[in-house]
Amino acid sequence: MAHTFLFEPGVWNGSGTLWRADGEPLKAQGRTEIVHKPDCWVLSGTLKILGSPPTEFVHAYLIEPPRSPGESLRWTFESATFGKLAGRYAVIGSALLSVYGCEQSGYYGADHLGQINARTYRSSGMLLLKDKLMYSWELRLTRA
Repeated sequence: MAHTFLFEPGVWNGSGTLWRADGEPLKAQGRTEIVHKPDCWVLSGTLKILGSPPTEFVHAYLIEPPRSPGESLRWTFESATFGKLAGRYAVIGSALLSVYGCEQSGYYGADHLGQINARTYRSSGMLLLKDKLMYSWELRLTRA
């Protein structure tokens, strides 16, 4: 089955759980839009954490389109909190794996997107600050 997340323009809704560093689980809801431009793919959206108080993360990743089949995809994301993160997506069978980091801020992590079917993925990952786990998550992504 060909990958639809990231490799096709579209809108995806997500819901699941984000765990804080102290292990407290919080409900999470998100929306992601993927746009393909000739020189850049854009993955943008929000992730709302339904804690007290609620928190919203806004993201916009700039992704280099693949030049050849099987090539990993470089991406960047910049924010005041995390600095300029740089990473790669790689296709590994039914999964998309992303690893990323920022030397200046010390943030790094990984995200695993497992394809369930053409319209559904499961995302699980973690974000670390140097050697401390800051967040981990598990979300179900469904194409809108």
